[in-house]
Formats: sequence, C-alpha cells, structure tokens
Amino acid sequence: MSSVKILSGWSNPGGSTVHHISLTNLLNSHGVDCTFYGPQEYHLDKCKSEKIDKITITPEDILISHFLSVPTKITWKQHILSCHETNLFPLDRMSLGSYDIIQYVSESQKEWQGVDHPYVIIPPIVDTVNWKKPKTNYAGVIGSVDSHKQTHLSIGKALKDGYNKVLLFGEVTELPYFNKEVSPYMDKGVALLRGHESDREAMYNQVDAVYHSSVRETYGLVEAECRLAGIPFVGESNKQPILTSDEIWERWEECLDL
Repeated sequence: MSSVKILSGWSNPGGSTVHHISLTNLLNSHGVDCTFYGPQEYHLDKCKSEKIDKITITPEDILISHFLSVPTKITWKQHILSCHETNLFPLDRMSLGSYDIIQYVSESQKEWQGVDHPYVIIPPIVDTVNWKKPKTNYAGVIGSVDSHKQTHLSIGKALKDGYNKVLLFGEVTELPYFNKEVSPYMDKGVALLRGHESDREAMYNQVDAVYHSSVRETYGLVEAECRLAGIPFVGESNKQPILTSDEIWERWEECLDL
C-alpha cells in the first residue's frame, strides 16, 4: 500500500493543523501509513509527524499538500490539494495542473473559490468534548486574535450580554489590530488573553458561552464543537454538517483510492 504524506506550509495551532493531525491519526488507525510534515513544531507530539525538511517523496507516495507550492519536477502516485482557506489562498491565481483533485472542507468554500477542477468535500473530524457549565459568567472567544476573526466585536457583544469577563483562547497574529482594538479591553480587566489551549475540554469548561464574529469561515470548527457539546454559541452559523469519523474515513478511502 502507498504511503500518504501530508505536507503543509502551516503546522502551528489553527483549524487546518487540527484537521491534518486528526486525518493523520485517522488514516494510521485504519492501517494506512501516513505522516504529517510541517515547518513548525506544534504538530510533532500529536500524530506521526516530522519537520518539513525531513520529507522525501517517492513515485509511489500519495501526497496531500496544503498552503504551499510543490515543485512539479517531483513525481508521486497521486497529488491532492487540501484547501482550508478562501482569500488567504485563492485558487484562481494558481496553476492547478499538478493536482489530481482538490479537497475542500465545505460546499460554500468550494463555491467561493470558484475554480473548475475535480474536487471532493471532506470536512474535518469534530471531537465531542464533555462540557460542564462552570457558572463563572465568563464568555470565551476562540481563534487567532486578528481583524479577520474580529475579536473585538465578540468581546463587545459578550460584555453587552452581561458576561463579567471574556477569555481569549488564541495567539495574537496581527499586533497592530490587537494593540488598537483588543488591548483597551484588557487594560480595563474585562478581557484576558489565555493563548492557545490544546486541551479543548479544559478550555470549554472555563466558559459559559462562546462568541464568534469571523468575517468568513470555511467550515466553522468551533461552532461544530459547541453544537456537539451543547455549549451556547453566539455568532453567525455556518450550519455545516458534522460527519462521524467513519463517514470521513469512507470519503478519504474513496478519494485516496485505497
């Protein structure tokens, strides 16, 4: 059986990284040799993985690439583009000839990209967390702190709804935005930056509700996690289907022609 190699230009915390870690573990649990390669170190202790500079690709490998360009002089058995973005990675500006198929996480994302190329819709695995309402009167905002996520709007809405404090679970990825829009709430003591939390259950169990104000989500993993756990979610709903691990495996099995 061919080896599957996931090659990403981003392996720090984020929705795509969570997806690729889960996919690597899913494939290996079904007897498929799969390794996730990325430039950062966050993924290294969470699945079968290596740093990106350790990858070697053979003609028998199935390559799943994300958020980077792969030299076309390399040969492989199959090449799948794993696309988790919209405006951050517009496909209409790329040459898609080296990809056999594109994997999108939702139909709405595929429609936004608007390119004519073979594709499949396979959403990420959504883990079910055991949520116990803490009754702290704290709200949570989950995701990178930047203008696309519009963190300040979520903070404002949560405070207006009567929450005492807002916990921010995510890394600051846009410092000027953070200094202008988010820092004033922190200076007042009503918003606390907790950073990225890998333990989803520990994170959700600190808040009574989750607020979300992103400009656009390709899937909406936070919303899906809240839906499964029964956590109040305040924000525009993506209403994306949540598939079981078995259903996701079946789609990948067909896509990879295993």
